[in-house]
Amino acid sequence: MKLLSVALAGALLSASSAGAQAPNAAPAQASADPFIWLEDIDSPRAMAWVEAQNAKTAKRLEGDARYDRFLKDGRAIFTATDRIPQPTFRAGGVDNFWQDATHTHGIWRHTSQASFRTAAPAWDVVLDIDKLAADEGRNWFWKGATCLKPAETTCLVHLSNGGGDAIELREFDTVAKRFVEGGFRSAEGKQGADWIDSGSLVAWREWTPGEVTNSGYAYVIKIVGRTGQPQEIFRGQQTDVSARASVLRGEGKVDGILVQRGVTFFESEYSLYAGGKLTPIALPRKAEYQAYVDGRIVFTLQETWNGFSPGALIAYDPKALDAKPVLIFQPGPRQAIQNVADTKNLLAVELLEDVKGAVDVYDFAGGKWAARRLALPKDATLTIRSTSGQDDQLFVAAESFLTPSSLWLADGATGKAEQVKTLPPRFDASRDRVDQYWATSSDGTKIPYFVVRPKTAKLDGSTPTIMYGYGGFEVAKPPVYIPEMGKLWLENGGAYVIANIRGGGEFGPTWHQSVLREKRQLAFDDFAAVARDLEARKITSPRRLGIYGRSNGGVLTTVSMTQHPELWNAVVVESPLVDMLRYHKLSAGASWVGEYGDPDVPEDHAFIAKYDGYLNLKPGQNYPEPYVTTNTRDDRVHPGHARKFAAKLEALGYPYLYYENTFGGHANDADPELNAKRWARHYVYLSQKLMD
Repeated sequence: MKLLSVALAGALLSASSAGAQAPNAAPAQASADPFIWLEDIDSPRAMAWVEAQNAKTAKRLEGDARYDRFLKDGRAIFTATDRIPQPTFRAGGVDNFWQDATHTHGIWRHTSQASFRTAAPAWDVVLDIDKLAADEGRNWFWKGATCLKPAETTCLVHLSNGGGDAIELREFDTVAKRFVEGGFRSAEGKQGADWIDSGSLVAWREWTPGEVTNSGYAYVIKIVGRTGQPQEIFRGQQTDVSARASVLRGEGKVDGILVQRGVTFFESEYSLYAGGKLTPIALPRKAEYQAYVDGRIVFTLQETWNGFSPGALIAYDPKALDAKPVLIFQPGPRQAIQNVADTKNLLAVELLEDVKGAVDVYDFAGGKWAARRLALPKDATLTIRSTSGQDDQLFVAAESFLTPSSLWLADGATGKAEQVKTLPPRFDASRDRVDQYWATSSDGTKIPYFVVRPKTAKLDGSTPTIMYGYGGFEVAKPPVYIPEMGKLWLENGGAYVIANIRGGGEFGPTWHQSVLREKRQLAFDDFAAVARDLEARKITSPRRLGIYGRSNGGVLTTVSMTQHPELWNAVVVESPLVDMLRYHKLSAGASWVGEYGDPDVPEDHAFIAKYDGYLNLKPGQNYPEPYVTTNTRDDRVHPGHARKFAAKLEALGYPYLYYENTFGGHANDADPELNAKRWARHYVYLSQKLMD
């Protein structure tokens, strides 16, 4: 495709700039967008553009001499049969969903707990997704299953056609290994359901055409039986983000249904449906439901309320909703709750302390909550993988940058834990080291970051370095074992950095909320501060520094590219949000107004326009050549963001690379072979820009 003339490029910039100068004219700016046609996802014109871009990029990256080696190494990693099978407790045993070179769509399989702990478990295949896809002529991908307790042999299977967020629900008998004829089934959509009993569900979906929020999610909840009309128990508003429900299951009975009305992405209202009526629960809007254990509904708070501080873990007695909830745990300034889960009798809390992991379990007895720390590896990131509803066991994964992932089986009742699985090393980590440093941001805030680099690397700015960042939605990014990064990058002499910038959840709700909406620029400043600190320490230099971000990280990388092109020489922009003046009109974008602001509000439009990476692409700049990539079937972050950013770069005459996988959804990793190709292209690009 020929580049547009400089005159046309200037005209495009003028049209965009006019939008920035007149925030009341946001819709006009959108209508003036010359690349808006790329938002029509499957149109022949848009797909012809995608195919041309893919061909050009494949020629450059897949034609590189390193590509075949990277692909071979990546394929070996993603299809290895000695990976740790990630476990889920079910029906007295252990489930696992497995993909490899033979089963690219995957198999749902089951074994006993005793067998799982052996080196070669005896797996019984419950459902073969590859066979199902072939039999039905659909591109099915697994999205999990919801099983009826306590037996957990009747399940609702979640299937995605293409790997997106929209799913089809089907009732499945795990003993007979077949879908239940005449059983519960609902057509594809963004939906969910939970079992009440063997004959009824509580479900949320698009019940009639168009009955979804502006974000594309359900806002009406009904109880559905095998016969008769569904009974509506809750109706939110179209302006909400979503609505969902959770069945509160006590000893042998259902104690009620917890209804969550998602007013915004971060604000919810909760009610308890019991005895045929809906009772509001007194909570601030910034509260999140976590678990139900010992007859107590457990929440975390994201704001100060009723004497509790942000981050507090509290519990309500559903039989005394008019009483003040009880404090379970209040994180300190260097702590953050990452996940909360329940076993049969206990509450398990996954923590970060100075961006390092710990897991505590709480027992409710005598009206008080007592804590016990599980005996798990120190200085590691710990992740609760599954908890048992039949006893107090839980599986916990442990990992760090240089230590292969391991799986531990812990007994919450005693606090003891034993390692049951470990991943063989995927790269030689003996030559590397890990350091944690702190950079100073524009407002004086200290920003932690980790550096993984060769022990022999000279501190002269010559080390090729990838810097990763996210900084949003209270999602923390602690140290993790990344086999493809270690094999394709560290072993070739590169370094890797995680910048724990504000907006994430490394230090709890306050760390996240400090850069919301009009304060977003501070997150970008944090990222730039880490880059400058790396340069000051002579770990790397702008010539050898590249950045990578995906999803919300796409905002970060495109803004970083336009605001500070002098700081880096490579920019990977994957599955990104970019056009921040139209993000709320695309796919699930309306649900994120609480994070970024509403571009239709003049004041919000003004502060978003100041940093918007798409809007602020300008001629005559020394931008690094970026690699922009997304997925056609991403129904969470619209592929139009990436497409339009690349098209505008082309119109302005800048070099860039663009590649779009045609299925896989937002995660972009549904198929292990495509995932191997994806990372091979990434690392070829990074090698070309930073190592050559």
